[in-house]
Amino acid sequence: MDPLHRKPVATVAELVTLDDAEMVDGYFDGFADEPCGDNRSRAFWHGWRNGMMDKGRLEKDNTACALAQEVVDTGFFKPRH
Repeated sequence: MDPLHRKPVATVAELVTLDDAEMVDGYFDGFADEPCGDNRSRAFWHGWRNGMMDKGRLEKDNTACALAQEVVDTGFFKPRH
C-alpha cells in the first residue's frame, strides 16, 4: 500500500487534490462507524477519518486541527464571485 494513502491531509493544497464525492462517502461511513478497508482511496480515508472524529470515535489530532484552521484562515469554503 502507498504510505501516503493513510497519511492525514495536512494542508489545503493537499485537500484540493482529493475527490469530493469520495470524501463525502467516506465521511458518512466514518460517522456511521463503518470500517474503512485498505482498498479505499486517500480521499475516502480522509472523509472517513473526519466522520469518526465528528462522531467522537476518534480523537481530533493536531493535524486535523491545523487543517481546519488553515481552511478557516484561507477562506477555503467562502463563496467565490
